[in-house]
Amino acid sequence: MAEATFDVVVVGSGAAGMTAALTAADRGLSVLVVEKDRYFGGSTARSGGAVWAPHNEVLRRANSGDSPEKAATYLRHLIGDEIAADRREALLSHGPDMVSLVLRRTPLKLKWIPGYSDYYPETPGGTPQGRTLEPEPFNGKLLGDELANLQPPYLPAPAGITVTAAEYKWMNLIARHPRGMLTSAKVGLRRVVSLATKRPLLALGQALAAGLRAGLLRADVPVWLNSPLTELHVEEGAVTGVRVQRRDEEVLVRARYGVIMAAGGFEKNERMRKQFQREPIGTDWTVGAESNTGDGIEAGQRLGADVDLMDDAWWGPSIPLPRGPYFCLSERNLPGCILVNAAGQRYVNEATPYVDAVHAMYRGHETGVSHIPSWLVADQRYRNNYTFAGLPPRQRFPRRWYEAGIVHTARTLDELAAKIEVPADQLRATVQRFNGFAEKGADEDFHRGESAYDRYYGDPRLPNPSLAPLEVAPFHAIKVVPGDLGTKGGLRTDARARVLREDGSAIPGLYAAGNASAAVMGSTYAGAGATIGPAMTFGYVAALDLVAKAEN
Repeated sequence: MAEATFDVVVVGSGAAGMTAALTAADRGLSVLVVEKDRYFGGSTARSGGAVWAPHNEVLRRANSGDSPEKAATYLRHLIGDEIAADRREALLSHGPDMVSLVLRRTPLKLKWIPGYSDYYPETPGGTPQGRTLEPEPFNGKLLGDELANLQPPYLPAPAGITVTAAEYKWMNLIARHPRGMLTSAKVGLRRVVSLATKRPLLALGQALAAGLRAGLLRADVPVWLNSPLTELHVEEGAVTGVRVQRRDEEVLVRARYGVIMAAGGFEKNERMRKQFQREPIGTDWTVGAESNTGDGIEAGQRLGADVDLMDDAWWGPSIPLPRGPYFCLSERNLPGCILVNAAGQRYVNEATPYVDAVHAMYRGHETGVSHIPSWLVADQRYRNNYTFAGLPPRQRFPRRWYEAGIVHTARTLDELAAKIEVPADQLRATVQRFNGFAEKGADEDFHRGESAYDRYYGDPRLPNPSLAPLEVAPFHAIKVVPGDLGTKGGLRTDARARVLREDGSAIPGLYAAGNASAAVMGSTYAGAGATIGPAMTFGYVAALDLVAKAEN
């Protein structure tokens, strides 16, 4: 058996793993990253690339109004006792230093998205101005040949098109607001320049993953692709390395100080999802990376590691399109649509944070009334005014969506009800009641549009940016299922990112971060980037603990 030795071995090349590797290398340790997939970047590269790490230097320079005290108050009220206080404190105390390290050791540039509110901005300590960072467009040439190994985005864009999260909000309003036209023109010009200069620009999760990988290239940290973990290596009760399959042979990679598990969640493992999560569930409804099958979690369990939050995920209402699921980020918030169950009734504030929308979907489904699938019902004015799942305003839904039963269109609500098999009288009553709320600008049933988060993706030209009546035929119904960005449960860890046994003792030499670990957010979701920001922070924390171990 071939062997190799490093100070630290990191399993997984998403944001958590690459940040951990970058931190260890910055402190002088030798590091290897092993990656199961043929691509690096994991689910990070398929994501929006947002980073939630309160009171970092980017927010301070922008005078965002954030403070450690506000952030601590927010998490205390939001998460409560579900997660140990010292883990919340570790996130807040180390997050700013993590961001500074990334900015110092990579070519990434991060910027604040002012106005992209926390998901619960009215909670004490929450802020409607938000704490979310995103990468600026990144020059892919800085990766050289490694660019070909970057995990593709879950929604491929035409060559040269680069859209940031801040721009996405306004491009949805291209038919409604001058800023939408200006933003679209800016994106178009950027594409022309990118193609003319043969300078590939990356945005969102692609930019974040590429920037971190560029930092590892600068630090001479090797990343072994196509090298799946087969087992953790243990000596005298401590994890001292990993066994990986590489180039048709098993390789023992020894780790002098420890192993950091950052191999992602188990969203693509049907067996694990059925074991731990509620039905109906679909491994084809997730936008997570194909390689996320829970290998790292199960490797830890074989050593006696405890797990937590295995029944939860980073949920989001999603449209099961033929080419793959579309995660509904803004479509539910835009005025002129409602979400109904099989009884033709609304059951949630459609604009609520996406994890809460799916929690409501499952709770409703357990009552005996089918909520899976649900139907997003909209009128033609909604389609005339707003971008939908990448389709420009007024553009017809593709024929293949109709053929797959994902979209139905009818001249009347009664005809639409028949097509989606819901009671016509109830659907009519639901729309009539909602239209009354829209006319008044206040949703008396579910308070849609009252939160700053609800309004972020809304239409600023309306009194309540999230409400408009459904009146203009034809009417459309789009199938919606409980999709996700990845699973939320995994190995239980402490404030030092050490993996714990059921009795609370740490497994020597084993650490975890990202979706391989149980989320510090518990069952909630603080804001955009509250997946990636904590993943990177606890990768950073794990590496610091190993650095301290090496120094001692």
